[in-house]
Amino acid sequence: MRVLGIETSCDETGVALYDTDRGLLADVLYSQIAMHGEYGGVVPELASRDHTRKLLPLIQEALDAARLARDELDGIAYTAGPGLVGALMVGASTAHGLARALNIPVLGVHHMEGHLLAPMLEDEPPAFPFVALLVSGGHTQLVEVGGLGRYRLLGESVDDAAGEAFDKAAKMLGLAYPGGPQVARLAERGDPRRFRFPRPMTDRPGLDFSFSGLKTHTLTAANKLRDEAGELIDQDRADIARAFEEAVVDTLVIKCRRALDQTGLKRLVVAGGVSANARLRERLGVEVAKRGARAYYPRGRFCTDNGAMIAYVGAQRLLAGERDDTTMRAVPRWPLDRLTPPAS
Repeated sequence: MRVLGIETSCDETGVALYDTDRGLLADVLYSQIAMHGEYGGVVPELASRDHTRKLLPLIQEALDAARLARDELDGIAYTAGPGLVGALMVGASTAHGLARALNIPVLGVHHMEGHLLAPMLEDEPPAFPFVALLVSGGHTQLVEVGGLGRYRLLGESVDDAAGEAFDKAAKMLGLAYPGGPQVARLAERGDPRRFRFPRPMTDRPGLDFSFSGLKTHTLTAANKLRDEAGELIDQDRADIARAFEEAVVDTLVIKCRRALDQTGLKRLVVAGGVSANARLRERLGVEVAKRGARAYYPRGRFCTDNGAMIAYVGAQRLLAGERDDTTMRAVPRWPLDRLTPPAS
């Protein structure tokens, strides 16, 4: 089954083609980072307009790369949520219109299910069951995964997601958007011994997260070091970035360790934009190995939003007989644990 995947949940326009027999055939992506960087964050109206401008050319680019014609498609999958409602509507309307013209099934899929199963696109995918850490700009969750659509939420952030906290810390330090990669690069020059920031909610049982207090602690530390002009010297910024990154990484590692111990599982999937963080991968690798377990990650380009993960999830569910009716779906808020397994 050849499935076209469309991702337009936020500030990246992703299109991919996945064949259930041959694997990933094409994957193209257009990022709006440069445009939104001028405003220090995503502007929803601009995001929707840019998706409208880029989506059809990207679909054609993906078809050309896979050497397929539109009438050779067997189905279309699009991100139905969660995300920015205007951006979601661009993908939904395009998918439904194209599917109607080609008389093929179309299905709206969950954005975070795409991230969750992105490691299935790798040469050595994880087997079910496993624990998943979904860590991005909008979500920080630990999930027990028993199979496609079999998700049990173990813990989640009660306030800011880890990626959101990275972006806000970057803004405090005068770094460009998106903040996560900028903080990580700056932290490489930081002194790990100068500051120790709190590891929130690790001194109590449970698997929930909280990063708002860490964000406040970072701002307080920065303000204490600013000169009369309100500026920070480069080394102060680097030392704060290092302390912030290590606090986030330690918190995520401690909670992942607890989740593996609590469930008794030996496989950990880490997905979402923050999963690309090198220090997080290094620390998790050590902790997981101590437990005789293994960590799985998507390749770098599939950590952030992309069409390939949507095409993959859509293919699995379309193959099982799921499909939309004539109603387009755009669901800005959509808890992952409300998903269900395919009926067949």
